[in-house]
Amino acid sequence: MIVTEGKLPGVKLIEPKVFQDHRGFFVESYNQERYVQNGIPMVFVQDNHSLSVETGVLRGLHYQLEPKAQTKLVRVTAGSIYDVVVDIRKGSPTFGHWEGFTLSADNKHQLLVPKGFAHGFCTLEPNTEVQYKVDNLYSAEHDRGIAWDDPAIGITWPVEHAILSEKDTRHPKLANAEINFIFEG
Repeated sequence: MIVTEGKLPGVKLIEPKVFQDHRGFFVESYNQERYVQNGIPMVFVQDNHSLSVETGVLRGLHYQLEPKAQTKLVRVTAGSIYDVVVDIRKGSPTFGHWEGFTLSADNKHQLLVPKGFAHGFCTLEPNTEVQYKVDNLYSAEHDRGIAWDDPAIGITWPVEHAILSEKDTRHPKLANAEINFIFEG
């Protein structure tokens, strides 16, 4: 597998080895030993799977507060997404900066989203399925979000009219968000 560091510290794009022939493909989507060897030592405790029926479904920007913060390992098993991370660690030189990646069933890339980053994605195709591992269980009490269209962050999303959940329409801007992550650079 090939692991490429993102421009934001701790964010990693992972390209697993794909074995393909006339029958289709085989990919080892997760092997703890290989991930540890590549500097990804997390122990994942929960798998999540979402289906977005329409193009333009936008989920995010989500995170959980400490002590229930989550590292996520994201991949797409059908369709494609534009996946975004935002640094929300107070004191970080990249606080409020974002980075985007295209993940698809075709490219089989994965994205490691570390604790201290808000995460969201927008579907680029209908019937897109996203699967991700997390290293901490879901906690409604610690669940938070940031407005996907906060102009202070300035994310360039690939849609004009995002399809949002009711919850995602109510997230505050970064300046007003509850955040308890501290940069320890």
